[in-house]
Amino acid sequence: MTGLAFSTLGCAGAPLDHVLELAKANEIGGLELRAADDEFTNIGLSATERRTLRSRIEDAGLEILAICSYVNLCAVEDQPLEAHLELAADLGARGVRVFPGDEAPTGTPDGPTPGELRALDRVHSAPKDVHVFLETHDSHSAGSRMAALCRLLDAEAPGHNAKVIWDSAHTWSHGEIPARSLDLLRPWIDFVQIKDSDSTQNYRPVAIGTGDFPIAELLEALDGTPYWLSLEWELKWHPHLPPLDEALPATRAWISGNSLLR
Repeated sequence: MTGLAFSTLGCAGAPLDHVLELAKANEIGGLELRAADDEFTNIGLSATERRTLRSRIEDAGLEILAICSYVNLCAVEDQPLEAHLELAADLGARGVRVFPGDEAPTGTPDGPTPGELRALDRVHSAPKDVHVFLETHDSHSAGSRMAALCRLLDAEAPGHNAKVIWDSAHTWSHGEIPARSLDLLRPWIDFVQIKDSDSTQNYRPVAIGTGDFPIAELLEALDGTPYWLSLEWELKWHPHLPPLDEALPATRAWISGNSLLR
């Protein structure tokens, strides 16, 4: 495992100075930057603003794992994928997080859904400077369904640059143990998102260490792999959660207590 990162979803709306302070105080090496109009990261930034943002993050010794967009790759409507890919390239990020967002609940025996075919077209035509990161989310939360989409991309768009952000809580909530999800997704994983959740509350995100997410099983499965772990702290959507400045040290202790990141 390479290191620990966090998503700025956990401090939505906070200025860059605050993000950098959190990273320094908690020995964080990477960031997922939420891209939205009300964030310091957005597709409306000028060339000068992009250079300044990139320099400040690089000077802090941080790597940008992903620009976290709200592009739905399977959607019927036009999606601003290329604008986010350009932003990621300008900031030196590894890729752009997208959601599948397929309206069809499952694939069909006859082949991919119309939404998956739209995703195929978008990935095939996307610039190749940075990765398109498909997150295990919404319609493709299960590793099995995401793996099927990735196999489609491999077969029909050879040379594509799509990879997977494995949200390990989502695959677990869909009945897959971590080792199974890893086996399914291993050819395409770029990094792994973590959070704690409670299966007795419909997998609601909870304070680190108070849920029943199988963190020890995940770390055992990941032993010897090169993937970053990134805390996706969904405070913006779940205001009952403690603030990120509490969640980060708790996460490091949670990981350390379950053996890998010592």
